[in-house]
Amino acid sequence: MFLLRAAPYLLLTALASSVSAYFVVTSPKLNDQWANGDTRMVSWSKGALDGISSFDIEMSRMSTDGLTLVAKNVPSLDSSQKSINILLQDVPPGDDYFLLFINSTHGVMHATSPRFSILATGATSNSSAATNAKAPTVTVSGAPNPTQAFATTFAVVSGASRLLRAGQTWGVFGAVIAGVLSAVWTLLC
Repeated sequence: MFLLRAAPYLLLTALASSVSAYFVVTSPKLNDQWANGDTRMVSWSKGALDGISSFDIEMSRMSTDGLTLVAKNVPSLDSSQKSINILLQDVPPGDDYFLLFINSTHGVMHATSPRFSILATGATSNSSAATNAKAPTVTVSGAPNPTQAFATTFAVVSGASRLLRAGQTWGVFGAVIAGVLSAVWTLLC
């Protein structure tokens, strides 16, 4: 009898809670080479309804257990903004760098980039993507140091604007309708 009463609620809740859960780093690519003094684009593709309104970007170097905090609160709700530019200055050369796309407050990892190299100033790089003129540029300098602050912090995305997105608005509307229908069903049975 419980399942019979809960059926409308469960059906509408299932329909209202569709999630697109993927996060893929599209640049840098595996074995890309970035040179100090150059600006390179970092880009990604992610699900529209994954609940990630912003994230942080950190650069990790594996051989020295180094971490560089690149950008905090990178907005991800704007579908036209799927990249930032990074200008490297005096970053130690190495072939073991990765970018981490993470919620550093809660320790949730969304994605990692493929391994790439950083070359000395003046070296010729083979990066697959130059820059995006419309994207903000973040300057990263010096050796990895996890005790330094983020190189750039973007403004916090308002929680109210997230609810105004079409998919989430329909999800909330569907959940409310499901609740009302299940209450009516309970009263009638």
